[in-house]
Amino acid sequence: MELQTILPQNLQAYRTRLGLTQDQVASYLDVDRSLIAHYEKGSREISYPHLKKLSHLFNVEVEDLLEDDAALREANFAFAFRSEGLDVTDLKSIAEFQRVVKNYIEMSKIQHEEK
Repeated sequence: MELQTILPQNLQAYRTRLGLTQDQVASYLDVDRSLIAHYEKGSREISYPHLKKLSHLFNVEVEDLLEDDAALREANFAFAFRSEGLDVTDLKSIAEFQRVVKNYIEMSKIQHEEK
């Protein structure tokens, strides 16, 4: 499968799996909802800063958004949370917390390897 197909499908899959609307994702990225629709259709190329922010929101690595293996994608869904009742401030806080946790885990691994 080509990247032009994989990324839009994965963006939509992660968004819907997490119970997010296009409006919520657009608010999180501070863009118009129509841009999210274009990203999910593959009719607009997504910028790297948006891709990075979405990876934080979805609690996956950027590479996971490009993953075409369904089994690996399903494994990433294990980190999903329900977003009902959350506003954009909540989403930003969750994404930031997830980033802090991932950084902590990575730093712990590095520290452990040095011993």
